[in-house]
Amino acid sequence: MSAKDVFVKNISFEATEEDIRKMFSVCGTVKYIRMLTDPKTGQFRGSCFVTMSSPAEAKDAVVTLDEALLINRQISVSEPRPNPARDPRATTEPAPHKKPGRKR
Repeated sequence: MSAKDVFVKNISFEATEEDIRKMFSVCGTVKYIRMLTDPKTGQFRGSCFVTMSSPAEAKDAVVTLDEALLINRQISVSEPRPNPARDPRATTEPAPHKKPGRKR
């Protein structure tokens, strides 16, 4: 089976990677956690990706942990949205630009 990511947001800025690992391990094996940080300041942005060891475990995490409390904050757990930049079907051409014209 292949690993599967879930997206977690509204995480307390006090939460650590270990806090998140403990919470998600009730749904299965946590393979990896990627804490999202601000590129300029390096500060944690309150969201992360958690890679579970299987799609079934990821689905269980979404169902079980969405709206759960972690350090007195209600987190949101969901499947990540597709990244258009990584989607091979996404077009690389920019949208056509309309020239300004007179309205009649």
